[in-house]
Amino acid sequence: MNERSPAPGGLALVQSLVNTLDIESDVDSLDGGTFGLTEEELPAARELRESLRAALLAHAGHPPHRTVTPLGELLARAPLVVTVDAGDGSAALAPADEGPLLSRVAAAVAQALVEGTWTRLKACEAVDCHWAYYDRSPAGRGRWCSMQVCGARAKMRRYRAKD
Repeated sequence: MNERSPAPGGLALVQSLVNTLDIESDVDSLDGGTFGLTEEELPAARELRESLRAALLAHAGHPPHRTVTPLGELLARAPLVVTVDAGDGSAALAPADEGPLLSRVAAAVAQALVEGTWTRLKACEAVDCHWAYYDRSPAGRGRWCSMQVCGARAKMRRYRAKD
């Protein structure tokens, strides 16, 4: 649904994970081998995806779409290490093990916190969408992944409700 440009940096990983489920059509691309997950890893990836979605809905001021494991509990299971570049001395948080999706997501969230971009990643308020998008609006008050689709539908529903 989203015609917006991808989220910056590691948030693109988070955005693509959340957007593996198209709620409107009920198509889950995690089933198709997205992210190189094994069958055994799929339940944990789905749990992570829905916990991320709940956090992104909160960024937009909306309640969770359903009961989920709190994102903080999941991310606490992902060990991170501080890396320091020998050339310029810059430091960053990185996954202790590059393989697991949870570790890569935890590192992306940590980096986004440092950069101040984490709360700009949001989930569309449309209940049949909840697509992740990066809010680049100056005030940071975007509500829909697409003004042309979800925003137009919401405005049309409001207009029809007035009659």
